[in-house]
Amino acid sequence: MIGGGAAGFFAAIHAARNGAEVLLIEKSNKVLGKVKVSGGGRCNVTNIVSEPTVLVKNYPRGSKELLSPFTRFNSTDTCNWFEKRGVSIKAEADGRMFPVTDTSQTIINCLMDEAVNSGVKIKYQTDVQKIKFRNGAFELLLPEDKQLKADRLIIATGGSPYLKNYQWLEELGHTIIPPVPSLFTFNIPQNAFQDLMGLSVEQTEIKIANSLFKQTGPLLFTHWGLSGPAVLKLSAWAARLLFDQQYNFTVRINFFPEMNEQQLVESIQVESKKFPGKRVVGQGFKKIPSRLWERLCLQAGISEIHKWNETGKKSMNRLTQLLTGLEMKVSGKTTFKEEFVTCGGVNLKEVNMKTMESKIVPGIYFAGEVLDIDGVTGGFNFQAAWTTGFIAGNAAYE
Repeated sequence: MIGGGAAGFFAAIHAARNGAEVLLIEKSNKVLGKVKVSGGGRCNVTNIVSEPTVLVKNYPRGSKELLSPFTRFNSTDTCNWFEKRGVSIKAEADGRMFPVTDTSQTIINCLMDEAVNSGVKIKYQTDVQKIKFRNGAFELLLPEDKQLKADRLIIATGGSPYLKNYQWLEELGHTIIPPVPSLFTFNIPQNAFQDLMGLSVEQTEIKIANSLFKQTGPLLFTHWGLSGPAVLKLSAWAARLLFDQQYNFTVRINFFPEMNEQQLVESIQVESKKFPGKRVVGQGFKKIPSRLWERLCLQAGISEIHKWNETGKKSMNRLTQLLTGLEMKVSGKTTFKEEFVTCGGVNLKEVNMKTMESKIVPGIYFAGEVLDIDGVTGGFNFQAAWTTGFIAGNAAYE
């Protein structure tokens, strides 16, 4: 078993529960690092979405292939698994699910205890450099000419932004989809909204100009640019396009996706007739934070002293355009917190998704982000790890 992350532990536990002698090999001096930092240290275990046909819609890569695995182990099964081991899981308003303790250590302790109780042995600081199949067994070549042998092998080494880190898998005959970053925020240097950091708008639509990529959801202004669920989802779905554009592109923000432009014009006209003698900047829409409304008004040429009945049609049209299509030039990206996610990895066409076994090298199984699978933010990447780990662990040593 190679890889001490969420998928690796889950696979190791289930293989050991089936009676296998399991050695979990970890390259670093600690395990479950991503579990530790997930959700701001609370661990976003999964998402409340459990219906497989709905669940798969949250995976830019792997959605079709995950449909069958999710019928066998979905987010409800994940919650039940942890609940049976004394870890209560709660759902938050946005669908994300966390341990009720609000600390990732609860999940880490559960997985570690279960691994130990199942007989899983862990070998730290062990880097597998090459795998060979000889005399009916896998030989794992380690530094200083050391070796380990196994009759079955589960690979759950996670994602990496560097293609060279997949070379040892290519040498086995596997095709690697080149990895690129997913789930990141947008850098917008020296923009007119930089001082509004921390301000959020609950429902927006954000679109990449000159493309079909767009997402809706909450938007957050930061000191470096834009973040929030809408941005993170967009970065995941458009990961390859944005990589090709070297992260230099234009986004268009619609603060009123629930209305068409004419409906918004009519709403603004209602406001102007209702409060003709009041200042425009002081009488905005409830969904738009006052500081943002004031900034948009100024961008439209409406000063702090302008009243509704003093504002010309040209300025009102400009304000409408900004509310429905504010353009901002993005130059670069920032990893979302410490949760680095990649799209790319082992080509799913070369994996039997019913067992997670390699079609290229029988006896090798895959789990987690080493595969060309990635989800949007909200617990979906962990769910893919639990599901593929569950299937690989059970299939490898049934």
